[in-house]
Amino acid sequence: MQLGTFLQTTTLISAVLAILLILLQQRGASLGAGFGSSGELYTTRRGLEKSLFVATIVFVVIFVASIFGLLLVPVE
Repeated sequence: MQLGTFLQTTTLISAVLAILLILLQQRGASLGAGFGSSGELYTTRRGLEKSLFVATIVFVVIFVASIFGLLLVPVE
């Protein structure tokens, strides 16, 4: 497998997984919380929620790195 093809595949897979992980995360607060109607503005992530958060960051970093790789490597 050539490097350009590998980077394209990595970009596609990491983008799909990042989107899925973002959609799986719970919403932290409702719209009213931004205007002060909720006192739970600062919460700590624990368990599965923290794992989803970390995995999302990892896949987004992989996605961005593969995009930069595609800019440097010519795709045939």
